[in-house]
Amino acid sequence: YMGAVNEKVISENLSKILYPNDEQHTGKRLRLEQQYFFVACSLRDMIRIHQRSGRGLERFHEKYACQLNDTHPAIAVLELLRLLLDEHGMDWDTAWLVTRNTFSYTNHTLLPEALEKWSLELLGSVLPRHLELLYEVNSRFLDEVRIKYRGQDEGRLARMSLIEEGDPKQLRMANLSIVGSHSVNGVAALHSRLLTSRVVPDF
Repeated sequence: YMGAVNEKVISENLSKILYPNDEQHTGKRLRLEQQYFFVACSLRDMIRIHQRSGRGLERFHEKYACQLNDTHPAIAVLELLRLLLDEHGMDWDTAWLVTRNTFSYTNHTLLPEALEKWSLELLGSVLPRHLELLYEVNSRFLDEVRIKYRGQDEGRLARMSLIEEGDPKQLRMANLSIVGSHSVNGVAALHSRLLTSRVVPDF
């Protein structure tokens, strides 16, 4: 009985405190778990409703538009990709097409140091399959960048990568949001101009 009570308390933590203090490891982990929990529930519900209509999931993006309002829900890109690949047997190219056409991203944060990042170690401990998908998405994306800018600025690959090298290596949630979306903008015209000229000019 006590085990069941403890599990209930732990599960209620997911929705008890929004934006928990993430200075400590436990706070960081809870925050990532929260971000995943809310997007996973939302996407599963959308897929359930879509399938009830009799439409195939290859047309999911024709009926649903998901707005990444800053980077907090950005893990949704990897979660939708995972659902389509692992749970619905879709091939990679179709799943990625549907995923990118489902999401759009509005950036609210112009300061590069304020853009959200997650250590790959933490991501792998909470969401190991998503880490695998991250590596694959990043590899395919960087191959496209290499082809497009062959022989030009070599530092571009490092700047555009979804993974920031260092100790620890980190997932750049803004880069994931951009690569995983069909449309990107700021909260106003001036914000959008500054975003393209100063924050992510390589994109």
